Amino acid sequence: MASAALVGCIQHARAPGGVSARRLVALLLAFGVGACGFHLRGEANYAFTTVYLNSPATAAITTDLKRSLDASGSAKVVAAADKAQVVLDLNSVEDDKHILSLSSGGKVFEYLLTKRVLFRVHDSDGNDWLPTTEVLIRRTYTYSDTEALAKAYEEERLWRDMQADAVQQIVRRLQAAKKPVA
Repeated sequence: MASAALVGCIQHARAPGGVSARRLVALLLAFGVGACGFHLRGEANYAFTTVYLNSPATAAITTDLKRSLDASGSAKVVAAADKAQVVLDLNSVEDDKHILSLSSGGKVFEYLLTKRVLFRVHDSDGNDWLPTTEVLIRRTYTYSDTEALAKAYEEERLWRDMQADAVQQIVRRLQAAKKPVA
């Protein structure tokens, strides 16, 4: 009962100058978040202006990466390597599913999903702007034969989320690419 009265007092209290307690708390929170270094992601800034994506066109990650690069930054994705300042090579994209644990009855209890992407950024002369880099994403989920359909849906959702995470990590790491010093 006392806590309800306290909440009521805080809701109706006014600080000096006519500012309500809610606004004061919101203002303090905003300053606290800003003081810790938090800031919105904003637009990505790259050291290059054009990029060619050297990856199989049929790969799902290619489409997602093109879309993300077009939307997120200052670099333009071009259709030919000779028109690009840098080339982003996706060397390999591997999706693995392994049994992580078994139940006491010997049935699968948990799976480990792993997405591994190797990529490299270089110019037309072969100089590395970003050496071969690995993005590794892992997720686990429990499995049950009685919920097979729901678990299959959960696995598909996890793969999509892992793909989106991999694309975002690649986009962020591209911001670290620097023109090689001759």
